[in-house]
Amino acid sequence: MTDAALASPDALPPRRPTVAFMLSHPAHMLALGFGCGLAPLAPGTWATLWAWLVFALLQQWLAPEHLGLLIAVSLPLGWWACTVTARHLRVMDPTAIVWDEIVCFWLVLWLVTPAGWAGQLAAFVLFRFFDAAKPGPIGWADRQFKGYGWRGGFGILADDLLAAFCTLLVIALWRTLA
Repeated sequence: MTDAALASPDALPPRRPTVAFMLSHPAHMLALGFGCGLAPLAPGTWATLWAWLVFALLQQWLAPEHLGLLIAVSLPLGWWACTVTARHLRVMDPTAIVWDEIVCFWLVLWLVTPAGWAGQLAAFVLFRFFDAAKPGPIGWADRQFKGYGWRGGFGILADDLLAAFCTLLVIALWRTLA
């Protein structure tokens, strides 16, 4: 594909994400959540479940500060991967891009630790609600940053960062009032 075609994604029809597409570029692999984004139904939910499983495994080997560092590195890396993959798919915010759910749910789990299984389940349900329903500022962020390029890549992450914030706010209020 030429640079001119990539600079103007609207000039070409959208591409369908496939396994071959995912394997064609490291950014695609990351942005599509190592295959979670290829799920035919609810790829964001599958990616959040995958994030939960991976986080539980990583906790066995990484100290909390190392998990925090992994999340800190995963955000700008994900920004790049989401930007590149959205441009290559020629869609501003494709549902197949799920790295935003993964890294933002890691952030939630990292900040609610040492929550037990029930607390993590509550975090999962709240995060999925805020991410899917997009109330208030989450919907605003989702609309505000639409586009191609770095702004669009940031927008893919921004609404999930706000969903994570709202999830953490509800959990903090619940802990305060309980």
